[in-house]
Amino acid sequence: MFEFFRSKKREPELPAIAAHVPDGQRVYAVGDIHGRSDLLIALIEAIEIDNRDNPAAVTTVILLGDLIDRGPDSVNVLALAREWRKFRDVRILAGNHEEMFLRSFDDVDLLRHFLRHGGRETLMSYGLPKRLFTASSLEEIMEAMEKVVPQSDRDFIASFENIVSIGDYIFVHAGIEPGLPLAEQSEAKLRWIREPFLSYRDAHEGVVIHGHTITDAPVDQGNRIGIDTGAYASGRLTTLVLEGENRRYITALDDGGEISICSHDEVE
Repeated sequence: MFEFFRSKKREPELPAIAAHVPDGQRVYAVGDIHGRSDLLIALIEAIEIDNRDNPAAVTTVILLGDLIDRGPDSVNVLALAREWRKFRDVRILAGNHEEMFLRSFDDVDLLRHFLRHGGRETLMSYGLPKRLFTASSLEEIMEAMEKVVPQSDRDFIASFENIVSIGDYIFVHAGIEPGLPLAEQSEAKLRWIREPFLSYRDAHEGVVIHGHTITDAPVDQGNRIGIDTGAYASGRLTTLVLEGENRRYITALDDGGEISICSHDEVE
């Protein structure tokens, strides 16, 4: 359940399904950030500039989950998300990594998995020294977590949503169980599913926008659009912009330490 997964498939296999967000609204959906505060800072600025330079709209930003782990600066990703919410409607989905993080405070076995799958970097961003991970037992690490991770951060993460629907779009972290009404979807599937969701070819209740499964570029399969482009490893953090029936992308790209922004209308 916890193993890393990467898909290289890029080419659409189905024609795009007509879908739209309500008139007068604009949605920015941001893929998995995974501790890359540098990319998020650049993308926040790019989104705010884009929103300013386009016609006035009711604007919603949706972070698709997995804000934390793997990358070096999870603590500041959380801080940036909280600050952004003070002036922008930012809705945040809970990913499987947020689930592992919260459960690790009470479950030693989950803590072991959490540390192996990027949690070590998260705890180091809170100030836990490297030597603790080699010289301490899991129980000692758990005790240290309680001291360095503020309860306010834990409460903030616990407040993340599981699903958001806007117009003809459904926003989730991982995907949905095909054929099951949205009201009956389990929390576990929304945060963890890959198959049979990824290979499902029939229509859902709406076009599903998701992260969780890394691809080299956004993947539009008609009934779903995946935008996790592996920010922590690739240096590419992707945003899908939805307005009316239009879709376009804004990407923050780390090219050897220099972050640039690129925008395009189609999947490259």
